[in-house]
Amino acid sequence: MNNTAEIQDMSVNELNRWFDQRFEEKITEREADHTPAMTIISTKGTLDQAYPPFILASTAAALGWDVSIFFTFYGLSLLKKNMNLKVTPLGNPAMPMKLPSGPSWMKGKEVSLPTSVMSLMPGFENMATSMMRKTMDSKGIARIDELREMCVEADVKLVACQMTVDLFEYSKDEFIPEIEEWVGAASFLPKALKADVNLFM
Repeated sequence: MNNTAEIQDMSVNELNRWFDQRFEEKITEREADHTPAMTIISTKGTLDQAYPPFILASTAAALGWDVSIFFTFYGLSLLKKNMNLKVTPLGNPAMPMKLPSGPSWMKGKEVSLPTSVMSLMPGFENMATSMMRKTMDSKGIARIDELREMCVEADVKLVACQMTVDLFEYSKDEFIPEIEEWVGAASFLPKALKADVNLFM
């Protein structure tokens, strides 16, 4: 019996149940065929702020998601061939961190200085950066360039903001060749509109 004849022989209640079942089947099919998509807008260029976009992007890509990162303003420095990322105490109230090395009585102790004092100490930014790198190395956390390479290998689309390139008068030669696109916000936003998850960092 074809669907038309089947429907003609059904009561209203049976018809409702049949439509509900067909609707659920179609929704299940659509969800099974759908590839989740995520877009990330990366605006920060410090060492600590560089990790979240690359970690989230590489993880989502490993799960089979379609991922794009739009690097704009200071986030654009994460696409440079030569990255010189640092940790700064300025505007970072969670900055006090544990010492990664030293004698047992010192190792693992927090630097109990207010961030306002840290920011005024000569050389503190370099010291904080060195401490952060040592802590991450001791915990086996990948370096930023390694995470970036993982994203490239996982087909994460790295998108550079053309307006920022023009604003800061960068040369495209300063950046890695794996950049997917050089576009403005008007070109990136339609992609974000269709994504399941949008993150700003």
